[in-house]
Amino acid sequence: MPRRPRIHLDGVPLHIVQRGHNRQPCFLGEEDYQAYLYWLGEALAKECCALHAYALMTNHVHLLVTPERAEAIPRLIIALGRRYVQYFNVSHRRTGTLWDSRYKSSLIQAENYLLACQRYIELNPVRAGMVNDPAHYRWTSYRHHALGQVNPYLTPHACYLAIADKGAARQASYRDLFRAELDQDALNDIRLALNQSQPLGNSRFYAAIEAATGQRREAKPRGRPRGSKDGNSGIEGMQGELVLMR
Repeated sequence: MPRRPRIHLDGVPLHIVQRGHNRQPCFLGEEDYQAYLYWLGEALAKECCALHAYALMTNHVHLLVTPERAEAIPRLIIALGRRYVQYFNVSHRRTGTLWDSRYKSSLIQAENYLLACQRYIELNPVRAGMVNDPAHYRWTSYRHHALGQVNPYLTPHACYLAIADKGAARQASYRDLFRAELDQDALNDIRLALNQSQPLGNSRFYAAIEAATGQRREAKPRGRPRGSKDGNSGIEGMQGELVLMR
């Protein structure tokens, strides 16, 4: 069965996951994480993409990115991969590929799902049993959003900024979001959308994507129909661009 093509759209947030080849480690020391963020920052600036959240895990990465132009995403991933893999191979005296050849991605409806997706990303180290508190893991965006730690790579999304008017109040409210675990249905929805390279949103969001691309896209669990809630799509009136990559 052919692989489902990815969809990237102008100005719409995208949850990206890239895993180490055969799930092997892609970070072996602190210098590796720092190098990855450095090359990521360069690629973001060059391709005019905004990074809202990230988690650098031992053998995979999560990125929440909004591109100005849809076609920038493949270029960003390729450029970042080329520079970081070159660094990693030289530093660790190895050769060959580092990443799985195909990254996973899911368009995110900002109004309804962006903060849930951001929490999902920043809670990865907790779910993995690496820490009990997301603040105890250095290589995510949590400390910036929850504690106000300066992070030059991040561009806070409007949904995060809308939590409160001032920074301290916003950070406190954001920390409150992490006092409870993500709802299991939200976890399942995020994972399903990623695994199927499908958007994450409601029925109006899917309809807006279909209008922009000519394709109906929606994650569909096996064995049961998927319901969806109504709401603003967040991409009404946009001029999107469909990026197909197999």
